[in-house]
Amino acid sequence: MLSLIVRPVAQHFIMDRDDKKRNKNIGKNFLCRLQCMFSHSSSSESRLTLEDTQQWSQSLERLLDSKYGLAAFRNFLKSEYSDENIEFWLVCEEYKKIKSSFRMSSKAKKIYEQFIKAESPKEINIDYHTREQIKRSVKNPTLHCFDDAQKMVYGLMERDSYPRFLRSDIYRTLLENLSADATKG
Repeated sequence: MLSLIVRPVAQHFIMDRDDKKRNKNIGKNFLCRLQCMFSHSSSSESRLTLEDTQQWSQSLERLLDSKYGLAAFRNFLKSEYSDENIEFWLVCEEYKKIKSSFRMSSKAKKIYEQFIKAESPKEINIDYHTREQIKRSVKNPTLHCFDDAQKMVYGLMERDSYPRFLRSDIYRTLLENLSADATKG
């Protein structure tokens, strides 16, 4: 038992070096996966660039406006088992585009059951008042019945998940790999 608690310094150093190598490989693999996800378009504007990736750090809005940024952020949140907020935000963005009142009603109920209802599979962190307001409004849904919750979730992501993403190995390694590729020419 004691041997599990006390580790030699040299072994710790090797593990750190191995972790750095693993993170670099993870970053390269992730970069490849991101670019493959959107490789159906061969134009140069659809390729992930260092400049675009650096702009993600300017705001959450910039990150979410980028198809690569959104994919990277979602992947990061999934790796932390905390992707319910971005999933809810995206579902709300799609919900706002619905034209049919029948589709709106059925989609509102699905969103409520999946994200809003207490103990739901992907329950988001919103206050009781907002949860109850949505519960009532889902009976006669409008395009804006999830707006308050969506704003709350965006604020949570902006204050919590987004800064963690910017400090993450995924983002930093992605920047390093793109920077190295840019200097190679």
